[in-house]
Amino acid sequence: MKFTRSREAFGRAKRVIPGGVNSPVRAFRAVGGRPLFVSAGRGSRIDDLDGNRLIDYVMSWGPLILGHAAKPVLAAVRRTMSKGTTFGAPTVAEIELAERIRGAFPSMELVRLVSSGTEACMSALRAARGFTKRDAIAKFDGCYHGHADSLLVKAGSGLATFGEPDSGGVPRDVAKHTIVLPYNDADAVERALKSKKIAALIVEPVAGNMGVVLPRDGFLRRLRTVCTRTGTVLIFDEVMTGFRPCYGGVQTIEGIKPDLTTLGKIVGGGMPLAAYGGRREIMEGVSPLGPVYQAGTLSGNPLAVAAGLAQVDYLRDHPEVYARLEVLGSRLEEGLCDVAKRRRRELCVNRFGSMLTLFFQAGPVTDWKSASGGDAKAFAAFFQKMLKRGVYLPPSPYEAWFLSAAHTDRDLEATLRAAHAAL
Repeated sequence: MKFTRSREAFGRAKRVIPGGVNSPVRAFRAVGGRPLFVSAGRGSRIDDLDGNRLIDYVMSWGPLILGHAAKPVLAAVRRTMSKGTTFGAPTVAEIELAERIRGAFPSMELVRLVSSGTEACMSALRAARGFTKRDAIAKFDGCYHGHADSLLVKAGSGLATFGEPDSGGVPRDVAKHTIVLPYNDADAVERALKSKKIAALIVEPVAGNMGVVLPRDGFLRRLRTVCTRTGTVLIFDEVMTGFRPCYGGVQTIEGIKPDLTTLGKIVGGGMPLAAYGGRREIMEGVSPLGPVYQAGTLSGNPLAVAAGLAQVDYLRDHPEVYARLEVLGSRLEEGLCDVAKRRRRELCVNRFGSMLTLFFQAGPVTDWKSASGGDAKAFAAFFQKMLKRGVYLPPSPYEAWFLSAAHTDRDLEATLRAAHAAL
C-alpha cells in the first residue's frame, strides 16, 4: 500500500497544527511513520487519501458501535440538520436522550449533557467536591479520564502519596490534591481513603486506556463498600464502556450502583457528546440549582443529540447486536491466541466484550505496571505490518481495539491472516 498523499497532507498539517494533529495519539509517535488521513468510512472500513481501504479497529475510539455511516444515525442527523444546527437553547430531544440514559442507567437520577468525555469527568469531580466539601480526589494509575488539570497526574513516590504533574502547564498546587493508586488493588484504596478525607474516587470499571484491563473479582464491589463507609463519591467513568457491553454498561453487569457516572463515545452516535449524572442530591448541587458551576453553549447540541438518540434507540430495540458483538469478540480473541501459539510468540489477549488488546508479553496484564511491561517496539513493527496488509489498529500498544456490528466474519478472517503474516 502507498501512503503518498497522507504524507503530503501531514507535512501541510504540521505547518498550521501543533504536531500536525488535533489529538496526540493520531501522530503515530508510538508506532513510527506518519498518520493516515481518512477520506471516508463505511461499515467496518475506512478509506484514506491514497485510496487504500482498511479494516478499522479504531472505530473513532469506540463510539461507532454500529459501524461507520450507520444508516439510522445518518438519517437522524440529516432530518435534524434541515431544521438548524445549534440554538444554545433547550430542545425536547435533549429531554428524550436524558430519559433514555436514565432508563439504561438507573443510578443516573439526574443527567447533564456535555460535549466531551473530558468535560463529563471534570464536571463530575467538581460536583463531588461541591457535595462533600472536600478537595482531594483519587484515581488509578493507567486510567485516563480526560485532560483536566487534576487528572493529568502521575503517581507519587509512595503507594498512596499525592501525585505529581504529568503534563506541562499543570500546577503542582493542583496535582497535590490528586492521589494515584494502583488499579485492582482494593487494599491500597482502603488504606488511602481511611487516611485522608477524599471527595471522589474515579475509576474506569473496565480500563481501556492502558489497553483493556479487567477488574479482579470483587474489586469494584470493594470500591463501593469503602466509598460508602468513608463518604467518598464513587464515580464510574463509563465513557468507553457505557452502552458497549450491554444496554447499561459495566454497572449493570456487575450490579453496582455508583454515585456518579460519566458517559461519552457511543452516547453521541459518533458526534461530540457526553453526559454525567447520578444521585439526585449530588446533581442538585449543579448550577442553576446549586453552587457548582458548569455550562456549555453546545451542550445538548441538536445534531449530536439526534445521532445519540438514533444509536441508543437502535441498541435498545436490537439486543441481538450485543450477542453478535460477543461472538465477534470471542472469535477474534481465540484467533489471535491461536496465531500467537502457531507463531510461538508470547502474547496476551485481554478482552471485554467487543473491546480487546493484544499485549506483546506473556501476561497476565492486571494493572499499569504489568501493562507497561510489554514490548512496545514489537507492537510498533506489528502495527506497521498490519497496516500494510489492510488492517488499521489503534496506533498505540496501550489502547483498546473496538469491534462494531458492521464487522463481518470475512473481516476477522482477513485480520487473522494478516496477523499470522505480520508476526
